[in-house]
Amino acid sequence: MLSADRPATRLATRLAFLVAGFGIACWAPLVPFAKTRLAVDDGILGLLLLSLGIGSVLAMLLTGVLSARYGSRPIIIAGGLGLALVLPSLAVASSPASLALALFAFGAALGSIDVAMNIHAVEVERAARRPLMSGFHALFSIGGFAGSALMTALLSLQLGALTCTLICSALMLIAMLAAWPRLLRSAQVQEGPLFVLPHGSVLLLALLGAITFLVEGAMLDWGALLVIGAGLVSEAQGGTGYIVFSIAMTIGRLGGDAIVARIGDRTTLLWGSLIAIAGFVVLLTAPVAAVAIAGFLLIGLGASNLVPVLFRRAAKQTAMPTGLAVAAITTAGYAGILVGPAGVGFVARGSGLPAAFWLLAALMGLVTLSARIVTTDRRQVSRVGA
Repeated sequence: MLSADRPATRLATRLAFLVAGFGIACWAPLVPFAKTRLAVDDGILGLLLLSLGIGSVLAMLLTGVLSARYGSRPIIIAGGLGLALVLPSLAVASSPASLALALFAFGAALGSIDVAMNIHAVEVERAARRPLMSGFHALFSIGGFAGSALMTALLSLQLGALTCTLICSALMLIAMLAAWPRLLRSAQVQEGPLFVLPHGSVLLLALLGAITFLVEGAMLDWGALLVIGAGLVSEAQGGTGYIVFSIAMTIGRLGGDAIVARIGDRTTLLWGSLIAIAGFVVLLTAPVAAVAIAGFLLIGLGASNLVPVLFRRAAKQTAMPTGLAVAAITTAGYAGILVGPAGVGFVARGSGLPAAFWLLAALMGLVTLSARIVTTDRRQVSRVGA
C-alpha cells in the first residue's frame, strides 16, 4: 500500500485533477457547434446542459457514500476512464435526446472523479503537513487550459469534431493509466455513518462553493456565446476567452499556497471575489474583443484561489467529519458548475445573456460579504452554526 506522503501519490492526485479539468474543457469549444448542429435556442441548450448537471449531481451523491466506505481510488479510475470514453459521443450526437443522454453520462463521470479526487487530495495534503490544495487545483486549471486550447486548435485546423475528441480522449486514457497504480488504495475510508446532512459552517461553505463554481461553469458553457453574441469574436475563436480565463486560473493557483500563507484565507476570499466582480464589469461593458479578454483574465485571477481556500476551511471546521464535509462541499460546488449554467440559460432566454452575467457578479458579492464569517476561528464558527 502506498504512503499518502510520497511523490508518487502526489503525482497521481495531480493527474486526476488534470484529467478532470481537461475533460470538461474539451466540451467548451464544442458548445457553439452543438447548438448550431441541433438548431436549438438558448432555452433548449440550457435544458441539455441541465442533463449534464443531473448526471453529475447524482453521481456525486453516490460517490460521497462509496468513497467513505471503499476509498476514492476506484472511483477516480472509473470517472477518468468514463470521461475519455464518453467525450467522442458529444461530437456526434444528432438529436437533442441523444446529446442529453451523452451529457448525462459525461456528467456522471465528471461528478465521480471530482468528488473522489478532492477527498484523495485532502488525505495527501494532511499527510504532507503543508499546503497542497491550491497546487492540486492548479492542475485542474492547467487541464482546462490545455483541453480548451487543444480542442480549439484542432477545430481551427478543420478536423472533424469526432477526430478532435478521439485525440483528446487518447490523451486522457494515457494520463489515467499512469495514475492508476499510484493512487492510494484506502484514502479517507470511514467506518462511521455513510451520510451526514451538511450543517453548521459546512452549509455556508457549500453555498459559497456553489457560487464560485457557478462562475467557472458560466465561463465554460456560456463565455463563448456571450462574446460571439456581442459580435466581438467569430464562432471559431469563441473559446479564446475561456483559454485566457484558464491561464489566469492556473497562474493564480500555482502561486496560491504561497499567497494564502502570506495574506491569509480571509484576505484571499475578500480581494479575490472583488477582483472577479471587477472582471465581470469589464467583460460586460467591453466595446472590443481585447477589453473583453481582459475581463476573462480578471475573473480567472480573482476566482483562482477561492475554491482551494473553501476546501481548506472545510478541513478545519468541526461541525461534521472532514471527509463527509469535503464531499458535501464538492457536491454543492460542482452542482454550481454543472447545474448552474442551465439556470443561466433560462435567465438568458428571458432577459438576455448579459443580464445573466450581471446576476453572476451579484452572487460573487456574497463571497465578499461572507469572507469574515467563514474564516472565523473554527470553534466560534461551530458555536454559531450549532
